[in-house]
Amino acid sequence: MLQPKILDLNELIVEMGRLLQRLLREDIEYKVQLGEPLGRVKADPGQLEQVLLNLIVNASDAMPKGGTLTIETENVCVDARYAQSRPPLAPGDYVMLAVSDTGFGMDANIKARIFEPFFTTKEPGKGTGLGLATVYGVVKQSSGYIFVDSAPGVGARFEIYLPQAADKVETVPAGGRAAKVRGGRETVLLVEDEADVRTLTCGFLTAAGYQVLTAVDGEDGFDIGNKFAEAIDVLVTDIVMPRMRGPELAKRLKRLLPDLKVVYMSGYTEEFGEGQNLLEGASFLQKPFSRDALLQQIRDTLKGKPAKQAERPAFSLRIN
Repeated sequence: MLQPKILDLNELIVEMGRLLQRLLREDIEYKVQLGEPLGRVKADPGQLEQVLLNLIVNASDAMPKGGTLTIETENVCVDARYAQSRPPLAPGDYVMLAVSDTGFGMDANIKARIFEPFFTTKEPGKGTGLGLATVYGVVKQSSGYIFVDSAPGVGARFEIYLPQAADKVETVPAGGRAAKVRGGRETVLLVEDEADVRTLTCGFLTAAGYQVLTAVDGEDGFDIGNKFAEAIDVLVTDIVMPRMRGPELAKRLKRLLPDLKVVYMSGYTEEFGEGQNLLEGASFLQKPFSRDALLQQIRDTLKGKPAKQAERPAFSLRIN
């Protein structure tokens, strides 16, 4: 569910810095230019994290041969003249967040459709076409605006304008949010067929200290689980996958490791219910999930706390 807070975007970006850099290849230079002092905005911090992650993944995909990714923030006072040049932007005081890349860019036809749900320029099976649609939806829910400037061969620049809030910051001081949910040194077998979701989830886990083995589908997960059975503490698996579904994978690995903990992931809560052949005592993590939700679910599962069925969120996020 939406949980908007008064927050400082700079603190959010600094806190996520280590994770964001882990998601980028070594041939991509990561730059941050933060405006100081920065105004406050009212938004859900978990959703803004998803916005940043989606834009980072999108920018990385646009630079297959390397390049530079830049994140910027600054206060912007929009007057009537500037607002007319960027409809439907309204006059007012905003915090501007920009993510730029030096990738291959977009022509006018692609740029006109990038926020459409299910529109993607990736090969079949490489993307859902929902990443930028998600970004657009989150920005609109936060009473903001988003624009993209791009042309073939010159990269792309996404600018997000969020209204400045007059209230005091409600966020925990830098580092405090991460301290709320403890990571660990256990070994996680992560099985997820969507490459971007797998990459992001792996980034969350490794940044928290976990050792992570990744698999692209159920059969791959069973092969890896069989090979490294004694080292695996918890299985985190999508429910619906090609070649072997998550529940079947969990049952087969349980025969090898009776004490194995299991966390199912899915975008549909209906799959975590009666008649779905899921292991008793397994936990369920509703997609989309924040970093904190993932880490908390794994800690609770490892400690043997009762599994909880997550409520369907008001707005469903997806990775492009």
